[in-house]
Amino acid sequence: MEKKVFGVSKNKETAYLYRLTNKKGNYIEVTDFGACLVSVVVSDRNNRAVDVVLGYDDISGYEDNPCYFGATIGRNGNRLENGQISILGKSYQLEQNEGSNNLHSGLNGYHKRMWELVSFEDDKITFALYSPNMDQGFPGEMKIKVTYEWDDEDTLTIHYEGESQEATWINMTNHSYFNLGGHNSGSILNHNLQLQCDAYTPIKAENMIPTGEIKSVDGTAFDFREERKIGQRIDNEEEQLIIAGGYDHNMVISDYQKAGGFKEFARCFCSDSGIGMTVSTDLPGVQFYAGNFITEILGKDKAKYNKRHGFCLETQYFPNAVNIENFESPLVDKEKKYYTKTSYSFFRE
Repeated sequence: MEKKVFGVSKNKETAYLYRLTNKKGNYIEVTDFGACLVSVVVSDRNNRAVDVVLGYDDISGYEDNPCYFGATIGRNGNRLENGQISILGKSYQLEQNEGSNNLHSGLNGYHKRMWELVSFEDDKITFALYSPNMDQGFPGEMKIKVTYEWDDEDTLTIHYEGESQEATWINMTNHSYFNLGGHNSGSILNHNLQLQCDAYTPIKAENMIPTGEIKSVDGTAFDFREERKIGQRIDNEEEQLIIAGGYDHNMVISDYQKAGGFKEFARCFCSDSGIGMTVSTDLPGVQFYAGNFITEILGKDKAKYNKRHGFCLETQYFPNAVNIENFESPLVDKEKKYYTKTSYSFFRE
């Protein structure tokens, strides 16, 4: 493992960048600021090293980070309607940082805090964060750990774990934007994508919160059960696409509890680079976001990121599940372990 200074925060804390390199010479880079994923560098079909995630050159970008590049999101990912939750009959009011919604736990998200380096080996690194009772408005003191594991087969696995002193709501995810042509290669609309998702959760026009319906993808632009280009139908005149300006919806992973509770549900491929990626998780949903709201951001190596220059596959419990009875709940009981993992496996053709 390699380590170097990644900059000094506004609070005068020094952040570090850690590199894990496998036997192929491919590597990932992560920082203790926000436990953010900064780089994933793999070989294309011509054996050139390509960084396939959007990001910044130093900590200053991650302190602002309006698009959440590489972010470890917690305590809750996605949107909560009116910033309100109820746990065991008690109501809690959270920050409303996206209109009336709470988005990604508010302005004091885990991705904007310094994490503690707990352990590291050649192929894995673990960060920890202490989240006190009522942090961000959520009950329950929690000790959170996030582990990044990078193996010799170019598989990145992110493990999340924690334990609360009270029943609480926790729904963590990673908000990396992928571009398999390279982070600086422009649009992802020509990427081929396949999702093993028979349904999705439609959203309301006024706040992009799920209606509670679980709707079949049959006959809609959300049907990626057969591989197709991301851009093939993204601008269709479908109400759900118009609401979000493209794809920004929770997809329901089909039979996710089968295959030992850890299922490969996504395959993406860039024909320009020959780089592909599969994604597996133990969670029931994934937010498929096509970068609709990226606007003129200066990223790594002076790259200019714009609309639809990256896509996200944010594994999760369904958005606003705490307020929607028929959605599976990510409520963690007192002194119970929270654990989940997601893997991103890279290949080339």
